[in-house]
Amino acid sequence: MTDNTFGKLFSFTSFGESHGLAIGCVVDGVPPKVKLQEADIQPYLDRRKPGQNRFVTQRSEADQVEILSGVFEGMTTGTPICLLIKNTDQRSKDYGDIATQFRPGHADFTYTEKYGIRDYRGGGRSSARETAVRVAAGAIADIILTRILGTSFKIQASIVQIGPHKISSDRFDASEINNNPFFCADAQTALIWADYLDDVRKQGSSAGAIIEVVATGVPSGIGQPLYAKLDSEIASAMMSINAVKAVEIGAGFSLSEIAGEIAGDEMQMANGKPEFLSNNAGGILGGISSGAPITARIAIKPTSSILTTRKSIDTSGKNIELRTKGRHDPCVGIRGVPVVEAMMACVLLDLMMRHHAQTTILPEANS
Repeated sequence: MTDNTFGKLFSFTSFGESHGLAIGCVVDGVPPKVKLQEADIQPYLDRRKPGQNRFVTQRSEADQVEILSGVFEGMTTGTPICLLIKNTDQRSKDYGDIATQFRPGHADFTYTEKYGIRDYRGGGRSSARETAVRVAAGAIADIILTRILGTSFKIQASIVQIGPHKISSDRFDASEINNNPFFCADAQTALIWADYLDDVRKQGSSAGAIIEVVATGVPSGIGQPLYAKLDSEIASAMMSINAVKAVEIGAGFSLSEIAGEIAGDEMQMANGKPEFLSNNAGGILGGISSGAPITARIAIKPTSSILTTRKSIDTSGKNIELRTKGRHDPCVGIRGVPVVEAMMACVLLDLMMRHHAQTTILPEANS
């Protein structure tokens, strides 16, 4: 199976399946002498791991990361870092009935069409279980970026909509994001979501979500003008996450509704520095970071594994009705928040390294 590697200078190659012995990744391009140990990565994984509340899957995985290579005496060596996360709570028997059935909304049918074989246990390689290793790789990227850019740098994602219920922008409070199970910056809306998802779960259904991510403290000049635009790399990274069906940068689709004099972000000098009076561009102009906050929104479809009986077909071409057993998220977007943050960190570090590789190789012209 090809295309399991993300990134160019900072990259990771993931491996493993949902119900295999373990999942993991090999992270390459990490500079030497970066302080790193398992305890630095674990807090990132703890935010994503299942079983933490009634609004996510009750599969109980510790998601304990192990560093197998690339770190010596608490410092990176510049060689590939292998990260391993063991699977400890597989219940493969839950999937016995779908071995010859195609679940609506899943990759069962397309995997079979492409490879002629599939691991039906929890979706195998197509399972969102793989996103745990993205978070582990993203943790390393975030640690390096923070060391390079300092405390002004931060990536923060939050859910701004679940089902039809949106947060109130007037009540947006970033300090609330980690105070509820929904990564919600609006405490009142979090209560609405709790009642809504309780009803959704009781009905044997699921709900979609929209995640907003903001990266602050990113310097200008990051990204390429054409085929590796910062916004195209972000969009590609986010679209590679399970269940993501749409990505918008900055004001996104709403830009099509407003006049040009409003859409284009005006600039002024303030305290000797250029300042943008708005940020409809999401901190990216011509594929290159402008120094303004980088913003994106990611739409997550409702979880495909639901208890409601639905029409489908089996491997023999027979029409059937099926319901998916097992332990599943009523809204997979909730645990998608740390995954979105991780992929943003990987994109930014990779493009920053590519930028410096291109622009700092020669001495200044006047030196």
